[in-house]
Amino acid sequence: MSIKTFLLPDLGEGLTEAELVRWMIAEGDSVIVDQPIAEVETAKSLVEIPCPFEGVVSTLHGDAGQMMLVDEPFISVNTGGDEPEAAAPAAAEPAAEGALSYREEEMAGTQAPEETEEDEASGNVLIGYGTGASKPSTSRRRRPRAGITTAAASSETSTQAVRVINPLVRKLARENSIDIHAVRGTGPEGLVLRADVEALISQGQPAAAAAAAPAASVAAAPAPAAVPAPEKPSEGAAAGADKRTGLPVASSQVLSGVRKTIAAAMSTSRREIPEATVWVDVDVTKLLKLRGKIKESEGQAPSIMALISRFAVAGLQRFPELNSRIDVEGDGSLRHTIFDGVNLGFAAQTDRGLVVPNVRDAHKLNANELSAEFARLAGVAREGKAGVSDLSGSTFTINNYGVFNVDGSAAIINYPEAAILGLGRIVEKPWVVNGKIKVRSICELTLSFDHRVCDGGTAAGFLRYVADAMTDPKKALASL
Repeated sequence: MSIKTFLLPDLGEGLTEAELVRWMIAEGDSVIVDQPIAEVETAKSLVEIPCPFEGVVSTLHGDAGQMMLVDEPFISVNTGGDEPEAAAPAAAEPAAEGALSYREEEMAGTQAPEETEEDEASGNVLIGYGTGASKPSTSRRRRPRAGITTAAASSETSTQAVRVINPLVRKLARENSIDIHAVRGTGPEGLVLRADVEALISQGQPAAAAAAAPAASVAAAPAPAAVPAPEKPSEGAAAGADKRTGLPVASSQVLSGVRKTIAAAMSTSRREIPEATVWVDVDVTKLLKLRGKIKESEGQAPSIMALISRFAVAGLQRFPELNSRIDVEGDGSLRHTIFDGVNLGFAAQTDRGLVVPNVRDAHKLNANELSAEFARLAGVAREGKAGVSDLSGSTFTINNYGVFNVDGSAAIINYPEAAILGLGRIVEKPWVVNGKIKVRSICELTLSFDHRVCDGGTAAGFLRYVADAMTDPKKALASL
């Protein structure tokens, strides 16, 4: 009989916590490997957590609405029988040795423990989540609950060859019909990394074409010391009145999740980027007519945002300084990195807050392909199912605030990018054309840019290029 405890992994980019939305199983239920067991909400998205073990659920280490910490017990599973073993006293509760977080997976290069025949027959489990040797834990971030057992109950499992695959890597492979056992790991000792799976997906290669990944195992390491976690703030009406204003307080709560991430990103952008904004009103009458003709002849047409984005990507190839990033070196000097290619981010409003999905390699896509990617990514973002790669890595962002029926905005740059292009609403206005006043469709175009990467001439040149393309789209498209 063996109790294995799965520690909540880092779900991407160094996140340290996630809110438990709901359990999809209950204590006493039978589970299999990769079965979805819970939904958690991170600062990035809503994520389904798959189970790394097969057996009977022994303990659920949290309740709906609770903030769960990375590298802390998430679920315990009895993998050796129908009856879970009685819990050890809290004072002597062992912690799984070698429980590595997902951040450490990318750096996992420790020596593998000596394997035995028992090890080889014990099955594939996640890195650090197996039944390794244990030692007492001296601190915890949350009050321990009864039934937590993080080591094997049998002496036969003192060592184990573990499978160095994070659950999200396994899920990514499964969703793309890739046999994880057929992926050649490029990490230390054949460790299968997320990048290995993504490489096969991008190449469109079937799993059978990949060489079998060598067996990998990682030496156990002590679990990091934990610190007490702050209690989750209460929500709803707060008692009494505000001391500063004297007004009754309707609600007061600490920012968390997406709102906390947005607040931090906006503050960092304003604090570190000396931004400036230029804008211009654009006559898009011909652009609307062109799109209408395309839709009439082909039955469908790319969105206006996709057409403008195609012009913007072409503009970035002519003014690459705006498709770049400034990094501060250790000695305080500034490094300016210009990218060969564009990952195009776009602001999307969701029920969970503002997120910025990005279209990878947007410079390789035409307007129809961009339109399809915008629709797909916006859909998964609003469902809370966008992955970390979908919400990170953009090099330039477009913000279509015209959907909110406003004309313009000096948008905050999506740190650490160098610029953001804003699209206002399209409205009919009197416009002078060839000396005569006519009714035309007008859109305000704004560009906020990092003044460290270029001067106003470059920013104005880019904005003018995009505006001219929007004004005379046939001429622009002919040159793309």
